[in-house]
Amino acid sequence: MSVALAPRATAKRSHDELRALAERGAAELSSLATGEASAEAVVAWVAANFETDAAAVACSMADAVLPHVVAAALPGVDVLFLDTGYHFTETHVTRDEVARALDVRIVDVLPEQTVAQQDAEFGAELFSRDPGLCCARRKVEPLQDALAGYEVWFTGVRREEAPTRTNTPLVVWDDRNGLVKVNPLAAWSFEDLLDYAGEHRVPVNLLMSHGYPSIGCEPCTKPVGEGEDPRSGRWAGLAKTECGLHL
Repeated sequence: MSVALAPRATAKRSHDELRALAERGAAELSSLATGEASAEAVVAWVAANFETDAAAVACSMADAVLPHVVAAALPGVDVLFLDTGYHFTETHVTRDEVARALDVRIVDVLPEQTVAQQDAEFGAELFSRDPGLCCARRKVEPLQDALAGYEVWFTGVRREEAPTRTNTPLVVWDDRNGLVKVNPLAAWSFEDLLDYAGEHRVPVNLLMSHGYPSIGCEPCTKPVGEGEDPRSGRWAGLAKTECGLHL
């Protein structure tokens, strides 16, 4: 795994300490008198319990709402972009605009192999023959390596996106990656996302206005019709619905 900008810190606290902190945070943020905590309150909790250089934001560059929300409380936070080698041009344009417009530090997380090297070892278009393996090599494993230097990571997972995400908590201990996982936008709808982006002039991938409510790698992402499952365009025609980052 290589990065254009390396993560700035190594985790300082033990897994037991971080696990206990995640459990306390989950309890605090779900037991407010007014109901579940807002995205801003979730990020504020992280800011009160973690240093900025111990936090990372995972962003697919479909939009920059999550980095914008997080950077309001944690300016200069690392934003991890999984540069798989298969992204749309529009996704790279969005990445560059996020780097320019937001108070964040972009970290380009690259797979161990280039696409050409992977093709040489596994054959061309691995994504069409074994998409699970392709995702594992180009997304899951590189992210796991990158997260090793942090204590907490933010994701933009929302409960309405798919049945596999219905029970997404605001804060949870991520045992597989060994750090606290925070999902500030879990309760948001797609309309909430677009409203926030419009109100705050947040960069949004141009493809979102052309039938792509969920954007991944170009070979595995198709536009969806109005009213269809927003993730139905991901790995269309296959049983696969998740790349593996959040399973």
